Amino acid sequence: MSDVRIEKDSMGEVEVPAHAYWGAQTQRAVQNFPISGWRMPRPFIHALGLIKRYAAEVNAELGLLDRKIADAIIQAAEEVMEGKWDDHFPVDVFQTGSGTSSNMNANEVIANRANEILGSPLGSRSPVHPNDHVNRGQSSNDVIPTAIHIAARMEIEPLLEALRGLHRALEDKAREFSDVVKIGRTHLQDAVPITLGQEFSGYATQIAHGIRRIENTLPHVEELALGGTAVGTGLNTHREFAPRVIRKIAERTGLPFREAENRFEALAARDAMVELMGALNTVAVSLMKIGNDLRLLSSGPRTGIAEITLPSLQPGSSIMPGKVNPVIPEMIIQVAAYVMGAHLAVTIGGQNAPLELNIMMPLIAHQVLWSIHILTSGVKALTEKCVVGIEANRKRCEELVEWSMALVTPLALKIGYDRAAQVAYKAYKEGKTVRQVVVEEGILTEEEASRVLDPRSMLGPYE
Repeated sequence: MSDVRIEKDSMGEVEVPAHAYWGAQTQRAVQNFPISGWRMPRPFIHALGLIKRYAAEVNAELGLLDRKIADAIIQAAEEVMEGKWDDHFPVDVFQTGSGTSSNMNANEVIANRANEILGSPLGSRSPVHPNDHVNRGQSSNDVIPTAIHIAARMEIEPLLEALRGLHRALEDKAREFSDVVKIGRTHLQDAVPITLGQEFSGYATQIAHGIRRIENTLPHVEELALGGTAVGTGLNTHREFAPRVIRKIAERTGLPFREAENRFEALAARDAMVELMGALNTVAVSLMKIGNDLRLLSSGPRTGIAEITLPSLQPGSSIMPGKVNPVIPEMIIQVAAYVMGAHLAVTIGGQNAPLELNIMMPLIAHQVLWSIHILTSGVKALTEKCVVGIEANRKRCEELVEWSMALVTPLALKIGYDRAAQVAYKAYKEGKTVRQVVVEEGILTEEEASRVLDPRSMLGPYE
């Protein structure tokens, strides 16, 4: 039995692996683009199957497709959605900018599987044809942006749930640490006191704002380009095709997908993905700040700040016994760095849309969907393996507050800024606490010092 079969397309004959459910056009793409080894993401393939499934159903309802052929396409497309044929989507991310190769990959896989269901061999292109039947009423130019939007919108839901979980965990810590007074720091130098709970409340609010930023982008992501066909005019498609398909996709997914307000914009511009990546980039910035802060606050554990203790997860050194590193914060920092880079790639991708079509859609799809995926996984790990297990080092917090020269700040209201600065300098030079200096200098009595320099009295405005 031969390892290959011969297929034909408009450019001539092509050898295709005998076992492959893809066809000639996919094979040409495999040969033309051996670039990265990165295939299009699974959610994108799922979205392609979803589109083809309901396109066949609607075309049959409109009398444009034989019911028997439509049913075979529907079964094959459902199998694509389930991931049964993932190995038969070999096209590289770095391919033709319209994503035509990926659209034809889906058309060919679904057509071949449908023919198999109907008793015909792979490569027969009959009775089900990849272009005439699976792609009916569609163009790569409206299918690919539609698939990107569907996949991104569906994948955003797990990310939002992960972020909500992180927000709850940070809020729990803010409450748990509400009575832990510690020294604040600005410019990495001692500042006035704050509670550890107040510090964590800032992190919780960053994540809450990030959730809302993502949610604010979703109405644009929910607009679908389907029905625009080649350039936005809808040539070669039935007037009822797109609204019916989109309505069925919305019902299937439970998400409010709708027709694009303007199909010319929907084909030519990827602004919705740029906007979404902007929100993801902001979340990444927040996560990097939080990750770095957790590293700083837990540094030591004996010679650093050490105001909090992170869960110990694994040995941290191949040479230093007993060393434990902040591996989860370091992981989320790397995730954030990747997303920031992906944001730039998508921004550049959005700019490359000459006239009626964007020509960097496969890269945009990969970067957006991969960013959502690693953010979802990274945020879950940060929550479950780090934040929920953080403990406050109360004794260390108290020691650092008492030792800090920033306690001199409320003295400025009593003795003036210049005199207070002299007290701070003397305390630093002589290795004493501010409390010791003001009592020794006769500026305050022991009782007054305990009252004026009480760090808890410095946690907000005075009455």
